[in-house]
Amino acid sequence: MNDFVAGRPVLLRGGTVLPMDDAHQVLTGTDVLVLDDRIAAVGPDLVLPDGGVEIDATGGIVMPGMIDTHRHMWQTVMRGYGADWTLTQYFVWYYLEHGKSFRPQDIHAGNVLAGIEALDAGVTTVVDWSHGLQTVEYADAAVDALRSVPGRFVLAYGNIQQPPAVWSGAPEFRDFVSRRITGDDMLGFQMAFDVTGDPAFPEKPAFEVARELGVPVTTHAGVWGATSDDGIKLMHDNGFMTPSTIYVHAASLSADSYHRIAATGGSISVSTESEQSAGQGYPPTWAIRAHGIPVSLSMDTSVWWSGDLFSAMRTTLGADRSRAHMAAHAKNETVTQCGLRAEQVVDWATRGGARALGRSDIGSLEVGRKADVVLIKNDHSPVSFPVLHPYGHVAFQAQRGDVHTVLVNGRVVKHEHRLVGIDLAAARREVEQTVEYLRGELGEDEWRKGMNPDIPESKVLDNPYQYTDYQSSATRGG
Repeated sequence: MNDFVAGRPVLLRGGTVLPMDDAHQVLTGTDVLVLDDRIAAVGPDLVLPDGGVEIDATGGIVMPGMIDTHRHMWQTVMRGYGADWTLTQYFVWYYLEHGKSFRPQDIHAGNVLAGIEALDAGVTTVVDWSHGLQTVEYADAAVDALRSVPGRFVLAYGNIQQPPAVWSGAPEFRDFVSRRITGDDMLGFQMAFDVTGDPAFPEKPAFEVARELGVPVTTHAGVWGATSDDGIKLMHDNGFMTPSTIYVHAASLSADSYHRIAATGGSISVSTESEQSAGQGYPPTWAIRAHGIPVSLSMDTSVWWSGDLFSAMRTTLGADRSRAHMAAHAKNETVTQCGLRAEQVVDWATRGGARALGRSDIGSLEVGRKADVVLIKNDHSPVSFPVLHPYGHVAFQAQRGDVHTVLVNGRVVKHEHRLVGIDLAAARREVEQTVEYLRGELGEDEWRKGMNPDIPESKVLDNPYQYTDYQSSATRGG
């Protein structure tokens, strides 16, 4: 592992390469050469430059690093805590009761662990949907954490404890942006907030700030009983739907809203594990494909679900196909051809994320692109062979334990199934301190009850944001 010094050429030799081009080619017995931070060559029998390091990719699959467009990284310190939650329980725990207990150092701990977890699973770019930033001190802690992990990140700045118009309009927010968001391609920036559908449009000032700063907005749209077609219409009528807007979930929208998203060029981040389990709506890939809307994949939060995109690809294929079968059976018919193919979900996990982020330099293995590269190979696993359908192998057979090597920006961050240059013990200590603090802050009884809390009727809300009492026929209380 000491061979991987900065700037040293790396050659992945003899793998099955999925370059993720328009043709979805499969290149067998192919090499990938990395020089500095770029893909220098893709082809057979490449020459290793003097001083370079060769990695044997024979029997493995070489693909672009995966891209997650929606992950609440700060919540990773509570991995699995909410395994049996409903969406209402999540809203009550984080938005109303205990999310405000987090300190800046707890945000830091979660972000570090989530960043390391992503790299371990071959996810080289993550949108940190960071809606726990109660003050800029929290935001600084989030960025410090992201900077400490050798991945590519996008900070999506949000604050569930204040109205979007308030936190986005504060002078200290603009100061933070000018101080910390410098145009470095390893740290992008978005603004993260939701639109309740209130006709007064209290979120409008936040959109205006995003427009003035020239940054994209990412928003939880189409969440059953919380965000609906009303919010989409407000965004559209006020001119805030843009090609850079990312609509997360979009699982309970009408055809009218999908038409608006398609017409304005936005994309949808599908979090299938989340939508299946929490109840935002049925994973909408069938409807999205019908409207020609670009798709990316995301895992949402490790407080519930797995932190890798292998699971996202697998569950997305399963949900889409399950719905197709059920629709056919209801008409006494049968499905004879799969409408969603394995190669499409692998595309969504790579190029789909790159398109959503406006990054033409990542998401594929082409000469001149950034060297974010993943080798899937596990010679100690009987599941590693035969590789007959490489896209299907990635989507259905592979898992994080099969990720052999990961490069980000030309830097080897995982090799031979072990993270490189990452202090996992320090991350563990930091997370343990946060868990100990939260248990003490809540008290042991409340902490234990929180894993499966009873929710009184008074807290079953139309949406978790408390800056408007708006209700409509699209919400539970309308």
